[in-house]
Amino acid sequence: MTLMHTSLPDIILPQKIREFIECVPQTFISTEERMRFTIELARLNTIGKTGGPFGAAVFESHSGKLVAAGVNVVVKNSCSHAHAEMVALFLAQQKLSTYDLGGSALPCHELVSSCEPCAMCFGALIWSGVKKLVFGASGKTAEAAGFDEGPKPHLWIRALEQRGIEVTGNVCSKEADAVLDNYVASGGLIYNAGKRA
Repeated sequence: MTLMHTSLPDIILPQKIREFIECVPQTFISTEERMRFTIELARLNTIGKTGGPFGAAVFESHSGKLVAAGVNVVVKNSCSHAHAEMVALFLAQQKLSTYDLGGSALPCHELVSSCEPCAMCFGALIWSGVKKLVFGASGKTAEAAGFDEGPKPHLWIRALEQRGIEVTGNVCSKEADAVLDNYVASGGLIYNAGKRA
């Protein structure tokens, strides 16, 4: 008889990513500093061959304090939803012991991602409680690289704003695009479920 797993496994970031996070300042004042941090997470993840070309982090919006960071670990964790944004949100909620990063007793939180969120991460933003999204590369750039971004509402930014989530896009986009371009050029795995790379 095969026993079913009764608990979720922990998502563990790659060692080099953890070491990088531990050695950076824990407060990032400007939006560009926060974005460059997530882009560097994505770059390190690809050159270390520990995952896809995406990085994300949750910050306290006003102070710039880093709450949690994530990278794409889909293949490493055999988990289709282990996108950088999902990992960062999960780790932030675990660290703060809450499912709602927008709770009244908490400061406002934002998600900064090296790339526009896919359909899944778009949905997760709504339920996470963050009050702001900042992204670098566009979804079109990710799709041009071969990634399936899934169906999002045509006016997805407006949909988030109508729910009280501010959106700022194309921050350091050339730097974010370069990580995706380098990943493809180096033969990085395009891990779309049900599709051949």
